Amino acid sequence: MKKRAKISFTVITMIIGFMLMIQFKSVKEPVVRDTRDIWELRDDLLKEKEMHSTLLQEIRSVDETLERYESERQTSKEQALKETVEELKMKAGLTPITGPGIILTVEPVLEDIMLGNPVQSVSPELLKWLLNELNQYGAYQLSIDHQRVVNTSVIRDINGETTVNTVPITNIPFEIKVITKDLESAEKLSNQMRVSKVVEAFYREKFKISISAEEEEITLPAYNRNIRNKLMEPVE
Repeated sequence: MKKRAKISFTVITMIIGFMLMIQFKSVKEPVVRDTRDIWELRDDLLKEKEMHSTLLQEIRSVDETLERYESERQTSKEQALKETVEELKMKAGLTPITGPGIILTVEPVLEDIMLGNPVQSVSPELLKWLLNELNQYGAYQLSIDHQRVVNTSVIRDINGETTVNTVPITNIPFEIKVITKDLESAEKLSNQMRVSKVVEAFYREKFKISISAEEEEITLPAYNRNIRNKLMEPVE
């Protein structure tokens, strides 16, 4: 009986001790509660809304920047394509061009005129020889008597007249305008042509070639004929 009473006493003591420990811990570590009033809560809510609005503006700004970059990238491609087309047109002679170069003037020999001899047309062969010499010594683009010479240009005799692009050379004297890469190339071309054998060949045919010094700006007209491409077709 006494043993059972001791056990009961022990259990009750342990329960009381456990309850006291929980109560002591609750008093020692009180629950932290939000003690802000309604105005402080509204102020915090307003700050959160402002932060949210700022983030949305930053996201919108980044999106606009990405769109601008994409647009500029597409525009740069189109611009590069346009520039390439214009460069190809220029090289093909389809647009006027201005640059450094020299001017050759072909005119009859004065002594032949004084003797009363009629002025003959420059032969196509002689004119082709002159063009070959110009191209060999650094000509970049050129024109003959206001006719732009391109890869498809033909110099030939038609009904006794020398023609360039099917247009006869009827005015003598006439000019051959030559554009080079730079002034230094123009100077070299001028010097080379002064000692070229083709100048002597022209003189034997009663023509004199006057060669100018290098000039900073010479303008050539655009090729004014249709270019036919027999071996090319557009891709669908």
